[in-house]
Amino acid sequence: MMRSYESNYAKLCPLLPRSNRVGDECGYQVFDHVYCVKIVEVTKYTTIVDICQTDANPSLPLPKLTVRLYHDARVAEVCASQQISQIKPRYDYPNSRMLQKDEKHQVNQFLSDWLTFCIKNGVSHTPII
Repeated sequence: MMRSYESNYAKLCPLLPRSNRVGDECGYQVFDHVYCVKIVEVTKYTTIVDICQTDANPSLPLPKLTVRLYHDARVAEVCASQQISQIKPRYDYPNSRMLQKDEKHQVNQFLSDWLTFCIKNGVSHTPII
């Protein structure tokens, strides 16, 4: 999983708002979708950001992730996703919320795929928000 965390860090850093202050956000457009990256918390060695997709008339629930970037280790890890406020490394299966055994791996892989999609399909580096 460390490789995924390192890859996510490398992909996410260029998409962060240029200033590193709490509340700063920027948006990027990919095709008809707008993605928002907002800085939630900044400490000496970490930054927490919310990443979400915003659409005017969504037909499905839109993805929302909270990601912690560890600047000293150069890794980024999803720490919350959708209705899951804290993701455990492993879950017993079956469980009451029907989370997968490897839910943490899956949401970090989703972040990786999502960032790759944004980078490959013309993310506007000019903030639109």
